Amino acid sequence: MRSLTIAAAAAAFAWVGFAGAAHAEWPERAVTVIVPWSAGGGTDATARAVAAELQKRLGQPFNVVNRTGGGGLVGHITIANAPNDGYTLGVITIETTMYNAQGIPGAEPENFTLIGRFNADPIAVNVRADAPYSTVAELIDAVKAAPGTIKASGANTGGLSHLAWAGLLNKLGVDPTASPWIASDGSAPAMQQLAADAIQVVATSPAEARALVEAGEAKTLALLSGERSTVYPNLPTTDETFSIKWSPLPFRGLAGPADLPAEATATLAAQLKEITEDPEFKKFMDSRGFSVAYQNSEDFTKTVSDSRTGLVESMKVLGLAK
Repeated sequence: MRSLTIAAAAAAFAWVGFAGAAHAEWPERAVTVIVPWSAGGGTDATARAVAAELQKRLGQPFNVVNRTGGGGLVGHITIANAPNDGYTLGVITIETTMYNAQGIPGAEPENFTLIGRFNADPIAVNVRADAPYSTVAELIDAVKAAPGTIKASGANTGGLSHLAWAGLLNKLGVDPTASPWIASDGSAPAMQQLAADAIQVVATSPAEARALVEAGEAKTLALLSGERSTVYPNLPTTDETFSIKWSPLPFRGLAGPADLPAEATATLAAQLKEITEDPEFKKFMDSRGFSVAYQNSEDFTKTVSDSRTGLVESMKVLGLAK
């Protein structure tokens, strides 16, 4: 009888232990955060800041892994194809709205669980500090005067930086091919090409150009935006300079593969909101020149949808959509 009692107690204990394990709160182990762009760029810097905060708040490692290639496509598809168990997340960018229009399926917004946006900064026109033009209008005049000689970069061919620069030229009645686009895996390598004088223009956020600007090797001429930035209030916009409307706004958001578990999604959404409201996080972002632009899942989803509509229309005009 005593043996039966001990056995029954052991069985009950095992069942309680199993039930507790089955209902353990997420996360129980390390989480991987995929960044589709190169180390040292703005997406990488902001992703690492968010990952560090999640690690501190949730008590498990959030390990950032850079998966570059294909203008962000490799990393984005890696996120989309990951097991939807909550242990592989990623930071997605506006390029997810454009891949499908280029005939590349698998990384469109519907392939992700959109948790929330934490950053959105306008693209800027950056040149070498010793460039012979001091305004964006002078730069455009130089492109017109010597087609093919002023090369530009900032990301992949057909990516947002390319579309932003080519779209500006198109809006101004300039053939976009007059400024050849040199593909790169992100802003960091593009800025190094600029410093080496291999290219003459980089279309990327002023935050990503900031290190070279502060080092006296580059200068930012203008923002591709409809309104001035609160972070960079002294930078003119191309809309005000040329009396046009062209402001493709990049975003950075936390996401996972489609059908992420509700528990993980809810936890991440709540934590991301708190992180973007944290004065220390805001201080860090401001120190690097990045805005904090939080959107919850619903608003972020609408932003992504609206961005896709406008950008695909522009891609068709520029012959970049299939």
